[in-house]
Amino acid sequence: MNIWYNKSTKMSDEKFLIGIGAKIKKIRLEKNVSQIKLATLCNFEKASMSRIESGQTNTTVLTLRKVSNALNVHIGEFFRE
Repeated sequence: MNIWYNKSTKMSDEKFLIGIGAKIKKIRLEKNVSQIKLATLCNFEKASMSRIESGQTNTTVLTLRKVSNALNVHIGEFFRE
């Protein structure tokens, strides 16, 4: 089941952003990368990375591309279950 797109389930914007942030955090932890290190690799402030991972900001596609490049994963990984 795809939690990102389901006609019978209307996911709120907030839950969608939280889901993407949680996926970024999960991948980061699996790769043993600290939040500070990831922020540095992306040229972000740590606070910005924290907001992304907690779903508190509506991040851009370009930001997601920077994060995926820094984590060496395809950007689509952020949208998979």
